[in-house]
Amino acid sequence: MSTAHAGGAGTPLPVVFRELLPSPGAADVDLAGAYAYPVGTDRPWVRANMVASADGGAVGASGRSRDLSSAPDRRVMGVLRGLCDVVLVGAGTARQEGYGPVRARKAWEGLRAGRARTPAVAVVSRSLDLPDTLLTEAPEDARTLVFTTRNAPRERRRRVGRYADVVEVDGESVTPAHVVDGLAERGMHRVLTEGGPHLLAGFLAAGLLDELCLTLSPHLLGPGSPRIVAGGALAPGAPETGSQPSTPVRIAHLLESEGNLFARYVRDGGVSR
Repeated sequence: MSTAHAGGAGTPLPVVFRELLPSPGAADVDLAGAYAYPVGTDRPWVRANMVASADGGAVGASGRSRDLSSAPDRRVMGVLRGLCDVVLVGAGTARQEGYGPVRARKAWEGLRAGRARTPAVAVVSRSLDLPDTLLTEAPEDARTLVFTTRNAPRERRRRVGRYADVVEVDGESVTPAHVVDGLAERGMHRVLTEGGPHLLAGFLAAGLLDELCLTLSPHLLGPGSPRIVAGGALAPGAPETGSQPSTPVRIAHLLESEGNLFARYVRDGGVSR
């Protein structure tokens, strides 16, 4: 992963983050400190990390969010992954974005003291149609965790079970509550979800999203691009009737780097440290 671009003489320039809020003007921000998880929570803290264009689109021409990414965005994503216990994604996003296990980085040594060198990946899937690398290449101390239903295809269930830890739940869908409870049972309290939009909608509807880390990318995509949240009343965990009320959030910080804005929103009533 590149975290710098080349200067005029071929020398990489460091990625520098400037703080806009709450202390305007602060430079060379310590990202690990700025994005630290709350201390002493008695339940999993669910953080989402998403990227959107300046006009609200979530994916570019290739159909992937990486079209909107940049060296500063990848730097933040790396820090967020280094801080978390588990990276949570929906199966559609895992397939679309080509997910594999998270690779350990030397820069994480101080962030992951007393834990596995890399966070596990947890994926939610009814069909168990998952990328092979996500199953077969995960390290033994950070095995992929798969949440599915008891109605999942039996043959795929047997294959997935050879490589990953599988959690089966009753019902037609895996709800956010199922996921949070399953992660809590495994001591995974620092949760980072990277979407996709339907998974994020489910957590939002269920009231289980604690914070949103949003990169605002300096691009305009025009009409047609989906938003970072997609779903509605049929999303798992959503209310059965009526429209979903808005969720008040407060901004914990706003950073800038190379024209990208990095906002950290925390649900009202939550703590940011």
